Amino acid sequence: MLPQVEHELHKRRRSRNIGLLVVLLAFVALVFGLSVVKITQGDMMQGYDHRPRASMLPPDPDPPAPNAAPVAAPGTPAATQGVMQEANQ
Repeated sequence: MLPQVEHELHKRRRSRNIGLLVVLLAFVALVFGLSVVKITQGDMMQGYDHRPRASMLPPDPDPPAPNAAPVAAPGTPAATQGVMQEANQ
């Protein structure tokens, strides 16, 4: 039986394929490493949905004082109850 002699073209293809394999593995390792670092940092990771969120705003240094007597919006059931109570008094 004659030994199989590998052609030069096949040798070049194999070396290119191995080089591509190394590049792809390095890319996968980079993405995996970045993902692990981002997850282990423990920061608030929230997706951006193009809407403002109060949780992303800095705290107000001078918050407003709580209102002792809140007023109901006109047209709501609470506003009509308040009018009825004032009329009964």
